[in-house]
Amino acid sequence: MNLSSKIRVAVLRGGPSSDYSASLQTGAHILSALRETPETYEPVDIFISKDGEWHRGGLVHEPHRALEHTDVVWNALHGSYGEDGQVQRILDGLQVPFTGSGALASTLAMNKELSKRLYQEHSLLTPVHELITEDNLNEDQLINIFRTYLHPVIVKPANASGSLGVSLAHTFDELKQSIKKVFTYSPRALVEEFVKGGEVSCAVINDAKGERIYALIPSSKADFELNVEENKRIEQMAKRAHEVLGLRHYSSSDFIVTPKRKIYILETNSLPALHKDSLTHRSLEATGWHPRDFVDHVLKLAL
Repeated sequence: MNLSSKIRVAVLRGGPSSDYSASLQTGAHILSALRETPETYEPVDIFISKDGEWHRGGLVHEPHRALEHTDVVWNALHGSYGEDGQVQRILDGLQVPFTGSGALASTLAMNKELSKRLYQEHSLLTPVHELITEDNLNEDQLINIFRTYLHPVIVKPANASGSLGVSLAHTFDELKQSIKKVFTYSPRALVEEFVKGGEVSCAVINDAKGERIYALIPSSKADFELNVEENKRIEQMAKRAHEVLGLRHYSSSDFIVTPKRKIYILETNSLPALHKDSLTHRSLEATGWHPRDFVDHVLKLAL
């Protein structure tokens, strides 16, 4: 039992995914925001190694021991394990409240094929795609895809975060090789029409600024200009994606805006990166929201 009046927050960072270093950055950023309000929060750094061992105070512990006497968990684990429902199921089993989405919604957001199906059902424009599994891969199917789609096409794992295993295929041979490459990461590959345009991200937060789902100002990696109307449409699409995927607390969706100003949703991240160089941090700053206040808001939602 935590006898101090402070809220003890265990920050999970690291983990066995390819997003290990981004997770360390997000975790460090959250720990530093918590240290800015020492009268309210007592941060506990829980480092998870690449082989999945939980460390607290430099010692290896089972999850239930590592989380002893903590009131709430901040999940800063990006990619597989932290973002696909695995760690959420562990935390649910231990009955510890945690930030971010639940197990089912996390699994859904990570499954690009299922999330794209939900986008389509709810009239969110997303690039056309085909799902290929290791079991059903054959030459005829590839020839059919090659003839149907304009080239190049994007090939990506159906269950992975970020740019892991993503490639652009211009020729039939490249298509074949790209799919084989994806199968080293995932048993399911998505072949998707390549949509050219500017990339934009939009983060949303639950129960903020008087709105049930509040959208931050969309931000882009390059200096890609959006007009007021486009910003509004992207915000609406990001809110809708958050809602239809059943996500909670906060999320971020990625978009492509074509030269003809069509807006496509690509994917939704249930745990977007959150550190000084991240797009979410940039959006928080543009909206005039201090990271420490954002962290406080999300922890209140989790508790």
